Order: sequence, then C-alpha cells, then structure tokens
Amino acid sequence: MTGPLDGLRVVDLATTLLAPYATMNLGDLGAEVVKVEAPAGDVTRHLGYAKNPNMASGFLAVNRGKQSVVIDLKRPEGVEVFRRIIADSDVFVHNLRADAIGRLGLTYDDLRKVNPSLIYCAATGFGSDGPYAGRPAYDDIIQATSGLAALQGEVTGRDPTYVGSVLVDKAVGLATTVAVLAAVVHRERTGEGQQVEVPMFETMVPFLLLEHLGGESYVPPVGPARYSRLITPHRRPYRTADGFLAVVVYTDRHWERFLKFVGRSDLLVDERYATTAARSENIDGLYAVVAEELEQRTTAEWLRIMNDELDIPAAKVNTIEDLFDDPHLAAVEVFRTAEHPTEGTVRWMHPSYRFSGTPLEPSPIAPPLGADSRAVLAALGYDDADIEALVADGVLGTDD
Repeated sequence: MTGPLDGLRVVDLATTLLAPYATMNLGDLGAEVVKVEAPAGDVTRHLGYAKNPNMASGFLAVNRGKQSVVIDLKRPEGVEVFRRIIADSDVFVHNLRADAIGRLGLTYDDLRKVNPSLIYCAATGFGSDGPYAGRPAYDDIIQATSGLAALQGEVTGRDPTYVGSVLVDKAVGLATTVAVLAAVVHRERTGEGQQVEVPMFETMVPFLLLEHLGGESYVPPVGPARYSRLITPHRRPYRTADGFLAVVVYTDRHWERFLKFVGRSDLLVDERYATTAARSENIDGLYAVVAEELEQRTTAEWLRIMNDELDIPAAKVNTIEDLFDDPHLAAVEVFRTAEHPTEGTVRWMHPSYRFSGTPLEPSPIAPPLGADSRAVLAALGYDDADIEALVADGVLGTDD
C-alpha cells in the first residue's frame, strides 16, 4: 500500500490548474490518476519554462504521478474508448462547462449508465442553478467577483489588485479534493455513486468572508463587513535597521511583554488598547508603535529578542529564492529531486501531510503527452491490433 487511497482510480479530464491540482492531491494520497488529454494536450504543457516541447514547468507542477492518455473526444470512437475507461474507474473529475461536456455526451446521466457507482465531480466557475451558470471563469475572474481583488486594493491603498498567486485555483482545488473524498467515504458506506459540483465563486465568497463577515453577521447589520486588523495598511512586514521582519503581537501577554520591553507601559492602561476588543478597533495606533520601535534594531537582534526573550511570533521575510536554502524545509525534505525520463533531473515538492499507517510514496514524474495510451487501453482488454487501428485513425495519441 502506497497511501490511504491505494486502489482508487481517478479519471482526470481537466486543464489549467484547479482540477488538475485536485486530482494530483488524490494521486499523492495513493490514487491511480489517468489524465485524458486532447491531441493538443493540456494548455499547461506550454506554460512556464521548458526544456522540451509539451513539458513546461506549469505542467510538471500539477500533473506528477499521472498517466497520460490522448483521446480525440470529438470522434465517436474516442468517446467510446473514454466510456470504457470510466466503466473501470471510481472517480471522474473535469472542469469543462456544461454545454461542452453535454456536446461530448459525457454528462453525469450519460456516464452513470456505464458505471452506476461513479463519483462524478465537476469543478465549475459558477453554480449550475444560478444566473451566472455557464459563464467562463479563471482565477482572475473569481478574485474579482468574490471581492478579493477589491479588498487587496483597500489593503494596499491602490486600485483593485490581484493576489500574486493563483490563490482561487489552489483553494478551490483543495475544496474539490475534500468534496471527492467525502463522496468516496459515502460510497464506501452505501455503495452509491453521486454527482458532485464545486463552483469557484460560491467556494471563494465564504472563504473570503470567513473573517470579514464582521457586522454583517447579524440581521440587521451592526457594522460593516470587514475585519479591521487585516486590512489596515500598518499590517505588513516591518522595516528593521537592516531589513524586514514579520511579527505578530496579538494576545494580551504579547502586548504586555512588547510594550514593557520598548518602554511604552503607559499604553497598557490606555483605554484604547487595554482589551482585545479595544485594540481591534484602534489597531493602527499600536501598529505604528511597533513599526517605529522595530526600526531601532537589526533583524537578527529582533529575532533573538522575540523568540528567546518575549516569546512573540516573529520570522524573517523570505524571498522565493530564500525558500530553496531554508534549513527547516531542507530538514523535512519538502524539495526533492528525481530523474525524469525526458526532462533529466527535476525538482518537485513532496506533500506536507504524513501518515503513520499508509506512508505516501507519490511519483514525481509528470507524463509525456500520450505516454500511457497503449498501456491503459491494453489493461481494459483492447488487443494490440485494435489499439494500433485507433492510433492509425487518429483517435488515440501516443508519445512515439
């Protein structure tokens, strides 16, 4: 056994990042993942840096451990091959819009006829029963519609701006993983498959408002929908005498220790800062004190003081480049290397979770386009002549 999902077979008909990230997570947990690609391949095969065609860094990042089968689903013969794969699988994940999946004849109603116990998961932009159903959506679109871009603008004092990461794709990808796992548990208990929908918009709005619902938690509202501590411009890495420091002075004990250390005990009895509620309403004033005091010492000095004397959370501000030399990440072996059959030595990131009874052994290898087409069909019972006929007709693609 190589993970808790050993024996589970997942079919991935997904492109870009959200749904492939979800199926990669399932693969990391031990599932077998068959990635079905169009003849042109997933668009991420061409995104980022590349040493060879169809194997760009964007593809390597979210498709490790999968098998690649190339099928032309615009051909009836291709759809028949796909249905054979589904009949022998447990989970199907896609991120196509409803009209596209309908034209292919691959809706839930279509596929449960060939596999009644199938878990069918669609990662969509917007829920299928709302007025936005069917609209195209990418990470940037949902950052905008969910309020995240506007909130980032408030924080930075600029126009609405996007987070410098595909945060929506990754957050909704994790939600998709969770939803599939819940359906797997239900099927284990009852034998029943089901249709699962994970819409980006409806996932991200509660995700964002978890801490920002604020006064809108009550009807009628008792205040605005914001958590003021998180949107003040003073909440930022602080400048020290020689760099920057992340520090969170948060609890009563933190503030007592810090203010006494810097000689500002007077603020402990100031009614604006005497309680957690009062500090939350007047946090800018305290953050200004923190910013002023941190400039008086070096980053190294403050790290020693915060960690060894005051027991206040503090850390250096890493650049992305710093991560590759971080001693903790090295000790826990987050970054690892492997020999790829076409790309030489590649760096990959091991999943963070650990299981004592079902240790993970995820494959770091992202497949060349069509590398597994013949093997997957052979396992389904296709003989060599049938497979070669499908290849000759352009229904099935291979890497040779």
